[in-house]
Amino acid sequence: MGAMNNFTWHNPTRIVFGKGAIAQIRDLIRRDERVLMTFGGSSIKSNGVYDQVKAALRRRGVLEFGGIGPNPLYETLMEAVKIVNRQRITFLLAVGGGSVLDGTKFIAAGACYRGDPWKMLAHRATMPPKSAVPLGCILTLPATGSESNGFAVISRRSTQEKLAFGSEHTYPRFAVLDPTTTMSLPAKQVRNGIVDAFAHVMEQYCTYPVNAALQDRQAEAILATLIEQGPITLKNPADYHARANFMWAATQALNGLIGVGVPQDWATHMIGHELTAFYGLDHAQTLAIVMPGLLRHQRKRKAAKLVQFARRVWNVTVGGDEAAAEAGIARMEAFFHSLGMPTRLADHGIDPAEAARKVHARFAQRGTKLGEHGDLGAKQVKEVLLTC
Repeated sequence: MGAMNNFTWHNPTRIVFGKGAIAQIRDLIRRDERVLMTFGGSSIKSNGVYDQVKAALRRRGVLEFGGIGPNPLYETLMEAVKIVNRQRITFLLAVGGGSVLDGTKFIAAGACYRGDPWKMLAHRATMPPKSAVPLGCILTLPATGSESNGFAVISRRSTQEKLAFGSEHTYPRFAVLDPTTTMSLPAKQVRNGIVDAFAHVMEQYCTYPVNAALQDRQAEAILATLIEQGPITLKNPADYHARANFMWAATQALNGLIGVGVPQDWATHMIGHELTAFYGLDHAQTLAIVMPGLLRHQRKRKAAKLVQFARRVWNVTVGGDEAAAEAGIARMEAFFHSLGMPTRLADHGIDPAEAARKVHARFAQRGTKLGEHGDLGAKQVKEVLLTC
């Protein structure tokens, strides 16, 4: 067992949480800002969020850009980049779920980027954004944790790619979290959010031990909360207490805190992005498909944390370590099923051999190496997908 890694952690996002919190944006956005409000479809108008935003910012000249859909498209977002520059926008307000937030981060950085902003993603290590238009957000769908981190994932239809970037410049200045705004969400979106948050924790937790006792316990607490509160949010959409706990757990899953000082994986996400790019699956659907197969493929290398996961999170008390590790994975998969989430490619009418072939070819071309050890290549990814 190694030692906790050195780290620096700073999260500048102000969280404003609770019923009626949207009204506070009147004091969070300066009156002299030229604001562009970004959103997805009509849901923010039907659930009352739009009216609350307009009331809070009344008598201010707020422009609007709607139509940011799931897996936000580069092609759509570039239209907003043009508006920001043409209208000299000084502040972006994202209203919606993770896709709207991710798209708005791209808009914020893209408007300040010299050259093609896609290079922020395609060449993120060497050509990152150096500045961004300030942004804030009102979260209506707990899932991605995008409301309090600097990361975003963007799709490009023309090349069938889905890539990520991250920057200290794209942390939201503030995030408003009112659990009541989530009560009208379709069950599928709630289910997706639970699985997404669960997977975020696992990517940071289920690697190998480094004597990070507090981070482990914090991660396990988030997982236990999702297991406990997630089903309640599906069964009783108007249960404020469950909604509040779920919303806060999803934020904590990816605000950076549980990931400090520990190795992180993210292979499930990277593989999942390709399944979305090729087949259009929801992000959470891909995570539910890939994660069980990846954990089984890497069971020996992740043995210590898988056993800890089984014993502490699922209270597995019988059997040896190998049996416990498998039991933990099986319990996780059963939990996904209990939410109505499929965990196999075939459940979506996708041939595993075809998916494995496509993703293998792309990762081989890129020379991709994944996982906490940085040594999972195209060959291993193909092996994982063949079991999915």
